[in-house]
Amino acid sequence: MKAKLGVGALVVLFLAGLWLVASPFAVGYQPRGEEYLDATVNDLWVGGGIAALSFVALVIYAADALRDLAHRGKHADS
Repeated sequence: MKAKLGVGALVVLFLAGLWLVASPFAVGYQPRGEEYLDATVNDLWVGGGIAALSFVALVIYAADALRDLAHRGKHADS
């Protein structure tokens, strides 16, 4: 149960980071073709960082889960 909650939280963080990256353009406070506003730069850095860290955590979790499954399968054959 705790694992599902943790993975769910990481997925929500990943999606929130993606939204922060996309929001200046989706909401429209970044004018087209103009130099990036400070708020846009902030959203890109913070959102990109959150998305990247949560994605790395999800990959590490998935690798650990696969390692556990492989370990269990190895011992089940014995």
